[in-house]
Amino acid sequence: MKLLLLLLAAGGLAAIFSAQKGPLPLSCKVPKCLQPVAIDAVWEKAPWQSFDSQPIALPMGNAPEHLPHTAVKIAYDDDALYLIFRVVDRYVRAITTEHQKGEVWKDSCVEFFFTPGHDIAIGHFYLEMNCGGTMLFRFHGPNAVETIPQSEYGTMSIAHSLPKIVDPEIREPITWTLEYRLPLAILKKYCAVHAPATGVVWRANFYKCADASSHPHWLTWSPVDFPTPQFHLPEFFGTLEFE
Repeated sequence: MKLLLLLLAAGGLAAIFSAQKGPLPLSCKVPKCLQPVAIDAVWEKAPWQSFDSQPIALPMGNAPEHLPHTAVKIAYDDDALYLIFRVVDRYVRAITTEHQKGEVWKDSCVEFFFTPGHDIAIGHFYLEMNCGGTMLFRFHGPNAVETIPQSEYGTMSIAHSLPKIVDPEIREPITWTLEYRLPLAILKKYCAVHAPATGVVWRANFYKCADASSHPHWLTWSPVDFPTPQFHLPEFFGTLEFE
């Protein structure tokens, strides 16, 4: 009888996975910081040393000629999210210098797209930042897209290992890092925010791109089942599980 139950359970799971359309979304645990993190773009410091990283390694569209080794770590406290990216890269550029207006995704860029809760219908934020620390930060709501004003995003702390401008393109191998602190208070002005706490789940994805570099690429953390690079598909967001 026990063997029969195991076989039935296995058959049920097989049926569930066979019915799943497209790749399964990824999930990661988000640890809580016991004290604020120093924002200095240093990957090998506490508390990041004890936290797991997530690879941003899945190509969107055709596999690129250049696939930079990109990783992200994320953590939180009662007031903010903390993120740090490390990219083992080549063909690096950053020519966009004006926040909220420039085309940062054409530079060597890392991106954080997220819904601050489990219901993607409320909309999603997207925070794109090139290797020089220039950002595009917006809320993509159900009916409109809103750009976060300087009076609000100015409360963020940002650090980057490369200069603000990287021109000409660095064609040799180089490793760069980018780190920032994102206050939760910014988000609460645009939608309901399920405050990070043990057991809370958000939907999110991380991306790496460089549209206008000599070796363009579009990479994602959680798989996106779409034939061409497309970032605004929250149905493919993975999950952030706060510890």
